[in-house]
Amino acid sequence: MTRTRIALTLCTLGLAGLLGLTGCGVGAGTTTAAAQAAADVTDDATALQAVGFNTGLAADPSPSASTEPDSATPRKDRRMAIRKYLRKNTLHGDITVQGKDGVKTIVVQRGTVTAVTSTGVSVKSTDGFALTWTFGDKLRLVQDRKAVPTSTLKTGQEIGVAGTRDGDATKARLIAIT
Repeated sequence: MTRTRIALTLCTLGLAGLLGLTGCGVGAGTTTAAAQAAADVTDDATALQAVGFNTGLAADPSPSASTEPDSATPRKDRRMAIRKYLRKNTLHGDITVQGKDGVKTIVVQRGTVTAVTSTGVSVKSTDGFALTWTFGDKLRLVQDRKAVPTSTLKTGQEIGVAGTRDGDATKARLIAIT
């Protein structure tokens, strides 16, 4: 029971930390369309990275090589091990963050596509949790770090989904196909 609580706490704190750090987004001086598109899904891309999907849309959350003294290495190794654990084992969750446009709830899920329609997709995680997502206005669908059309989604595929929740509606903003 204690291990489960520790794992759940680490998962929640890890996602909260990763998503909280992405609140900075793109700098105020950036105005290109590509930068705006990247800023639109930064939180969602980071959330998917936290559960193990590399979309190529957000900065890699793992620390880069630095000139820190050797005394920081054990701490850095522990952080990397926790991130690896979260990427492999997170199935679904949601977190509320304060963004530029106010408070929003970001939802992530990893699972198998059970149904696809013209307006959305149903996903079931390995623990039995199922959620139907509607396609958001600014949906980005990526496979192998490249944008693909929604017609690429097929029943039985493993995907990662990130989006927002507003009441009972869950809108997909970013879908990564493995």
